[in-house]
Amino acid sequence: MHSIRKIKDSFMSKLHSVVGIFNILIVILIFIFILFNSLSFFKDYPLSKFFFGTEWISLSGKYGLLPLLVGSFWVTVVALAISIPVGIITTIYIAEFANKKTKKILKIIIETMSALPSVVLGYLGLYVLSGFIKDTFQLTSGLNALTGGIMLSFMAIPTIVSLSDDALNALDKSYREASLALGANKLETVFKVLLPAAFPGIFAGIMLGFGRIIGETMAVLMITGNAPIMATSPLSPVRTLTATIAAEMGEVVQGSQHYYALFAIGLVLFAISFLTNSIADKYIRKSRKLMGK
Repeated sequence: MHSIRKIKDSFMSKLHSVVGIFNILIVILIFIFILFNSLSFFKDYPLSKFFFGTEWISLSGKYGLLPLLVGSFWVTVVALAISIPVGIITTIYIAEFANKKTKKILKIIIETMSALPSVVLGYLGLYVLSGFIKDTFQLTSGLNALTGGIMLSFMAIPTIVSLSDDALNALDKSYREASLALGANKLETVFKVLLPAAFPGIFAGIMLGFGRIIGETMAVLMITGNAPIMATSPLSPVRTLTATIAAEMGEVVQGSQHYYALFAIGLVLFAISFLTNSIADKYIRKSRKLMGK
């Protein structure tokens, strides 16, 4: 019996290693593919003109990245401004104040939110929220960065809540007991002891939520207005990096400069995604180390 279990554990360990190596190889191959096509673009188009250009007009051969970065920036700022406080407050309530029945209901709601297809959020933004935004701010169109950011916040909240809740629950009971024994009330314990102690895990959740926002395509394609302009506020129509690839890749001539320009955007997105996940992984490891896991 012992030998069978040993063989099984050895097999599972080797299987995990093989799957891990396979996944790493896939990521490396994707990176090489994107990089190779991006370099074909930069052979004919100056780096400075791409990264600092203020116009994206593919029909005129103008491929400035700044309007797309600005669009992604506004959508992300709005989404994080909503999802971070809502996510952390929800986490605090679930972890520290809610009874078992309420916890169960809230977790079901959060899991349902995380399972919603982005196209559904896009429809809600298009036919429900955009009209409200248009009337509230007296705009000509409700399709802008504010509408996109609000809807994308619903995609980031489940990620932030999930990891933040795990970080708070992983804390030793002594944190709470020591704080309460010293005369602190429940709120003081939460904000002055528990949140600082669980910060690495919470920050990791925020970074992964950011990654979810910056990588979203369908919802932003539907509700942000798709205008590659240098937007000065979230009330302006914008176009994000991901929406540009989705909107133009299907009709572009393969092998053209425009085709390779879209791969250059993909390379920028890959770099942002890699950096975001690396930071999140660093803080997840730090959180586990602090918790002795």
